[in-house]
Amino acid sequence: MDTLRVGEIKIHWLRGGVTHFDGGAMFGVVPKALWSKKYQPNEKNQIRCVTDPMYFEYQGKHYLIDAGIGIGRLTEKQKRNFGVVEESFILEDLALLGVQPKDIDGVLMTHLHFDHIVGLTNTDGQSIFENATIYTTETEWQEICRPNIRSKATYWADNWQGIASQIQTYSNSLRLNDAIQLEKTGGHSNGHAIIRMESQGESAIHMADIFPTHAHQNVLWVTAYDDYPMDSIFAKERLRGELEGTGMWLLFYHDCFYRALQFDEDGNVAGKVIVRR
Repeated sequence: MDTLRVGEIKIHWLRGGVTHFDGGAMFGVVPKALWSKKYQPNEKNQIRCVTDPMYFEYQGKHYLIDAGIGIGRLTEKQKRNFGVVEESFILEDLALLGVQPKDIDGVLMTHLHFDHIVGLTNTDGQSIFENATIYTTETEWQEICRPNIRSKATYWADNWQGIASQIQTYSNSLRLNDAIQLEKTGGHSNGHAIIRMESQGESAIHMADIFPTHAHQNVLWVTAYDDYPMDSIFAKERLRGELEGTGMWLLFYHDCFYRALQFDEDGNVAGKVIVRR
Protein backbone atom coordinates (compact mmCIF):
# COMPACT_ATOMS: atom_id res chain seq x y z
CA MET A 1 0.00 0.00 0.00
CA ASP A 2 1.50 3.33 -1.05
CA THR A 3 1.89 5.89 1.73
CA LEU A 4 3.11 9.43 2.35
CA ARG A 5 3.66 11.17 5.67
CA VAL A 6 2.78 14.85 6.00
CA GLY A 7 3.74 15.78 9.54
CA GLU A 8 1.51 13.77 11.86
CA ILE A 9 -0.69 12.60 9.00
CA LYS A 10 0.10 9.34 7.24
CA ILE A 11 -1.79 9.07 3.95
CA HIS A 12 -2.61 5.61 2.55
CA TRP A 13 -3.76 5.17 -1.06
CA LEU A 14 -6.48 2.53 -1.35
CA ARG A 15 -7.33 0.53 -4.46
CA GLY A 16 -10.52 2.17 -5.68
CA GLY A 17 -10.57 0.90 -9.28
CA VAL A 18 -8.70 1.09 -12.57
CA THR A 19 -10.22 2.77 -15.61
CA HIS A 20 -9.12 3.81 -19.09
CA PHE A 21 -10.55 7.20 -20.00
CA ASP A 22 -10.43 8.61 -23.51
CA GLY A 23 -7.15 10.46 -23.99
CA GLY A 24 -8.70 13.22 -26.05
CA ALA A 25 -11.26 13.86 -23.33
CA MET A 26 -8.63 13.84 -20.59
CA PHE A 27 -6.52 16.47 -22.37
CA GLY A 28 -9.21 18.51 -24.10
CA VAL A 29 -7.93 20.78 -26.87
CA VAL A 30 -4.29 19.75 -26.39
CA PRO A 31 -3.06 17.93 -29.54
CA LYS A 32 -2.38 14.23 -29.12
CA ALA A 33 1.13 14.75 -30.49
CA LEU A 34 1.87 16.71 -27.31
CA TRP A 35 0.02 14.90 -24.54
CA SER A 36 0.91 11.40 -25.75
CA LYS A 37 4.58 12.16 -25.05
CA LYS A 38 3.71 12.57 -21.38
CA TYR A 39 0.95 9.98 -20.95
CA GLN A 40 0.99 7.14 -23.48
CA PRO A 41 -2.46 5.97 -24.73
CA ASN A 42 -3.44 2.42 -25.63
CA GLU A 43 -4.67 1.25 -29.03
CA LYS A 44 -8.14 2.66 -28.25
CA ASN A 45 -6.68 6.10 -27.51
CA GLN A 46 -7.45 5.60 -23.81
CA ILE A 47 -5.13 6.42 -20.92
CA ARG A 48 -4.91 4.30 -17.79
CA CYS A 49 -6.29 6.11 -14.74
CA VAL A 50 -6.71 4.78 -11.24
CA THR A 51 -9.54 5.96 -9.00
CA ASP A 52 -7.77 5.54 -5.69
CA PRO A 53 -9.14 7.18 -2.53
CA MET A 54 -6.83 8.34 0.23
CA TYR A 55 -7.27 7.27 3.84
CA PHE A 56 -5.72 8.94 6.88
CA GLU A 57 -6.24 9.19 10.61
CA TYR A 58 -5.88 12.44 12.50
CA GLN A 59 -6.62 13.25 16.14
CA GLY A 60 -8.34 9.90 16.58
CA LYS A 61 -10.70 10.31 13.61
CA HIS A 62 -10.70 8.33 10.38
CA TYR A 63 -11.05 10.07 7.00
CA LEU A 64 -11.38 9.19 3.33
CA ILE A 65 -10.80 11.46 0.36
CA ASP A 66 -13.31 10.41 -2.34
CA ALA A 67 -14.55 6.84 -2.71
CA GLY A 68 -13.55 5.02 -5.92
CA ILE A 69 -15.87 3.19 -8.31
CA GLY A 70 -17.18 0.59 -5.89
CA ILE A 71 -18.16 -3.02 -6.52
CA GLY A 72 -20.98 -4.03 -8.85
CA ARG A 73 -22.23 -0.47 -9.26
CA LEU A 74 -21.42 -0.05 -12.95
CA THR A 75 -23.17 -1.81 -15.82
CA GLU A 76 -21.22 -3.86 -18.32
CA LYS A 77 -21.73 -1.09 -20.88
CA GLN A 78 -20.36 1.51 -18.47
CA LYS A 79 -17.38 -0.67 -17.67
CA ARG A 80 -16.69 -1.04 -21.37
CA ASN A 81 -17.09 2.68 -22.11
CA PHE A 82 -14.85 3.72 -19.22
CA GLY A 83 -12.31 0.96 -19.75
CA VAL A 84 -12.76 -0.50 -16.28
CA VAL A 85 -10.39 -3.41 -15.71
CA GLU A 86 -10.55 -3.49 -11.92
CA GLU A 87 -13.21 -2.50 -9.42
CA SER A 88 -12.71 -1.38 -5.83
CA PHE A 89 -10.76 -3.07 -3.04
CA ILE A 90 -10.96 -0.20 -0.59
CA LEU A 91 -12.79 -2.22 2.08
CA GLU A 92 -10.14 -4.92 1.88
CA ASP A 93 -7.37 -2.33 2.08
CA LEU A 94 -9.02 -0.61 5.04
CA ALA A 95 -9.28 -4.01 6.76
CA LEU A 96 -5.52 -4.44 6.35
CA LEU A 97 -5.17 -1.21 8.31
CA GLY A 98 -7.56 -2.46 10.99
CA VAL A 99 -10.32 -0.09 9.90
CA GLN A 100 -13.95 -1.09 9.30
CA PRO A 101 -16.48 0.92 7.27
CA LYS A 102 -18.31 1.92 10.46
CA ASP A 103 -15.09 3.49 11.76
CA ILE A 104 -14.91 6.17 9.05
CA ASP A 105 -15.80 9.54 10.58
CA GLY A 106 -15.54 11.75 7.53
CA VAL A 107 -15.47 11.48 3.74
CA LEU A 108 -13.99 14.53 2.04
CA MET A 109 -15.46 14.75 -1.45
CA THR A 110 -13.66 16.83 -4.04
CA HIS A 111 -16.75 16.57 -6.25
CA LEU A 112 -19.54 14.11 -6.95
CA HIS A 113 -18.84 12.77 -10.45
CA PHE A 114 -19.52 9.05 -10.71
CA ASP A 115 -15.87 7.97 -10.56
CA HIS A 116 -15.47 9.67 -7.18
CA ILE A 117 -18.80 8.91 -5.48
CA VAL A 118 -19.96 5.46 -6.65
CA GLY A 119 -17.97 3.73 -3.91
CA LEU A 120 -20.05 5.34 -1.15
CA THR A 121 -23.01 3.01 -1.67
CA ASN A 122 -23.54 -0.70 -2.25
CA THR A 123 -25.58 -2.42 -4.94
CA ASP A 124 -28.74 -1.89 -2.85
CA GLY A 125 -28.11 1.85 -2.77
CA GLN A 126 -27.29 1.81 0.94
CA SER A 127 -24.49 3.81 2.50
CA ILE A 128 -21.31 1.83 3.12
CA PHE A 129 -19.76 4.32 5.56
CA GLU A 130 -22.90 4.75 7.60
CA ASN A 131 -21.36 6.70 10.49
CA ALA A 132 -19.43 9.18 8.35
CA THR A 133 -20.19 12.80 7.69
CA ILE A 134 -19.78 13.37 3.96
CA TYR A 135 -18.46 16.83 3.11
CA THR A 136 -19.09 18.55 -0.21
CA THR A 137 -19.75 22.07 -1.43
CA GLU A 138 -23.30 23.38 -1.40
CA THR A 139 -23.00 24.01 -5.14
CA GLU A 140 -21.96 20.43 -5.85
CA TRP A 141 -24.77 18.98 -3.76
CA GLN A 142 -27.38 21.11 -5.52
CA GLU A 143 -25.96 20.02 -8.88
CA ILE A 144 -26.12 16.29 -8.21
CA CYS A 145 -29.67 16.57 -6.86
CA ARG A 146 -30.79 18.64 -9.86
CA PRO A 147 -28.38 17.98 -12.75
CA ASN A 148 -28.66 19.85 -16.00
CA ILE A 149 -28.76 18.46 -19.53
CA ARG A 150 -24.96 18.04 -19.56
CA SER A 151 -24.20 17.06 -15.99
CA LYS A 152 -26.86 14.34 -15.73
CA ALA A 153 -24.44 12.07 -17.60
CA THR A 154 -22.26 11.86 -14.48
CA TYR A 155 -24.57 12.91 -11.61
CA TRP A 156 -26.73 9.84 -11.01
CA ALA A 157 -29.63 9.78 -8.57
CA ASP A 158 -28.68 6.38 -7.17
CA ASN A 159 -25.31 7.82 -6.14
CA TRP A 160 -26.74 10.36 -3.70
CA GLN A 161 -30.11 9.16 -2.49
CA GLY A 162 -28.62 6.61 -0.09
CA ILE A 163 -26.25 9.13 1.54
CA ALA A 164 -28.41 12.27 1.65
CA SER A 165 -28.80 12.20 5.44
CA GLN A 166 -25.01 12.16 5.90
CA ILE A 167 -24.20 15.18 3.74
CA GLN A 168 -22.74 18.35 5.25
CA THR A 169 -22.28 21.20 2.80
CA TYR A 170 -20.21 24.37 2.90
CA SER A 171 -20.08 27.46 0.69
CA ASN A 172 -16.49 28.39 -0.16
CA SER A 173 -14.24 26.80 2.44
CA LEU A 174 -14.40 24.55 5.46
CA ARG A 175 -11.71 24.00 8.08
CA LEU A 176 -12.23 20.64 9.77
CA ASN A 177 -9.42 21.04 12.29
CA ASP A 178 -6.00 22.62 12.57
CA ALA A 179 -4.62 20.45 9.74
CA ILE A 180 -7.35 19.90 7.13
CA GLN A 181 -9.16 22.46 4.99
CA LEU A 182 -11.52 22.08 2.02
CA GLU A 183 -11.68 24.90 -0.51
CA LYS A 184 -14.05 25.39 -3.44
CA THR A 185 -12.40 26.11 -6.79
CA GLY A 186 -15.06 25.28 -9.38
CA GLY A 187 -13.77 24.50 -12.85
CA HIS A 188 -14.01 20.78 -13.39
CA SER A 189 -17.49 21.09 -11.96
CA ASN A 190 -19.17 24.19 -10.60
CA GLY A 191 -18.73 22.93 -7.03
CA HIS A 192 -15.34 21.22 -7.39
CA ALA A 193 -13.08 21.52 -4.32
CA ILE A 194 -9.47 20.95 -3.35
CA ILE A 195 -8.14 19.64 -0.04
CA ARG A 196 -5.25 21.11 1.93
CA MET A 197 -3.19 19.41 4.64
CA GLU A 198 -0.68 21.04 6.96
CA SER A 199 1.02 19.43 9.93
CA GLN A 200 4.26 20.04 11.80
CA GLY A 201 5.56 22.42 9.14
CA GLU A 202 4.83 20.04 6.24
CA SER A 203 2.03 20.48 3.72
CA ALA A 204 0.15 18.86 0.85
CA ILE A 205 -2.58 19.85 -1.55
CA HIS A 206 -4.96 17.64 -3.49
CA MET A 207 -6.21 19.52 -6.55
CA ALA A 208 -8.33 16.57 -7.66
CA ASP A 209 -9.58 16.88 -11.23
CA ILE A 210 -8.30 20.37 -12.02
CA PHE A 211 -4.86 18.68 -11.87
CA PRO A 212 -5.78 15.02 -12.48
CA THR A 213 -2.40 13.63 -13.59
CA HIS A 214 1.24 14.69 -13.58
CA ALA A 215 0.90 15.40 -17.32
CA HIS A 216 -1.51 18.28 -16.59
CA GLN A 217 1.20 20.50 -15.11
CA ASN A 218 0.70 23.13 -17.83
CA VAL A 219 -2.05 25.39 -16.48
CA LEU A 220 -3.72 25.41 -19.93
CA TRP A 221 -4.05 21.62 -20.05
CA VAL A 222 -7.51 20.86 -18.70
CA THR A 223 -9.90 18.05 -19.51
CA ALA A 224 -12.83 18.15 -21.89
CA TYR A 225 -14.87 16.92 -18.92
CA ASP A 226 -14.39 20.33 -17.26
CA ASP A 227 -17.69 22.21 -17.28
CA TYR A 228 -15.96 25.55 -16.65
CA PRO A 229 -12.46 25.19 -18.14
CA MET A 230 -11.39 28.81 -17.63
CA ASP A 231 -12.16 28.48 -13.92
CA SER A 232 -9.93 25.39 -13.85
CA ILE A 233 -7.15 27.31 -15.58
CA PHE A 234 -7.39 30.29 -13.24
CA ALA A 235 -7.46 28.03 -10.17
CA LYS A 236 -4.42 26.04 -11.34
CA GLU A 237 -2.58 29.27 -12.15
CA ARG A 238 -3.30 30.62 -8.68
CA LEU A 239 -2.42 27.43 -6.84
CA ARG A 240 0.60 26.24 -8.78
CA GLY A 241 2.72 28.97 -7.30
CA GLU A 242 2.28 27.33 -3.91
CA LEU A 243 3.97 24.17 -5.17
CA GLU A 244 7.20 25.36 -6.74
CA GLY A 245 10.16 25.43 -4.39
CA THR A 246 8.03 25.21 -1.23
CA GLY A 247 8.24 21.49 -0.47
CA MET A 248 4.45 21.16 -0.64
CA TRP A 249 3.26 17.79 -1.96
CA LEU A 250 0.75 17.57 -4.82
CA LEU A 251 -1.50 14.53 -4.31
CA PHE A 252 -3.19 12.52 -7.08
CA TYR A 253 -6.35 10.39 -7.28
CA HIS A 254 -6.21 9.44 -10.98
CA ASP A 255 -2.53 9.30 -11.93
CA CYS A 256 -1.33 5.74 -12.59
CA PHE A 257 2.37 6.70 -12.31
CA TYR A 258 2.63 8.95 -9.25
CA ARG A 259 0.83 9.24 -5.93
CA ALA A 260 2.42 12.57 -5.10
CA LEU A 261 5.00 15.01 -6.44
CA GLN A 262 7.09 17.90 -5.19
CA PHE A 263 8.44 20.60 -7.52
CA ASP A 264 11.51 22.80 -7.37
CA GLU A 265 11.53 26.53 -8.12
CA ASP A 266 11.75 25.84 -11.87
CA GLY A 267 8.77 23.47 -11.88
CA ASN A 268 10.89 20.32 -12.15
CA VAL A 269 10.12 17.23 -10.07
CA ALA A 270 12.03 17.36 -6.79
CA GLY A 271 10.33 14.53 -4.92
CA LYS A 272 7.96 11.72 -5.83
CA VAL A 273 5.91 8.82 -4.53
CA ILE A 274 5.57 6.20 -7.28
CA VAL A 275 2.45 4.06 -7.77
CA ARG A 276 3.25 0.45 -6.88
CA ARG A 277 -0.25 -1.07 -7.07
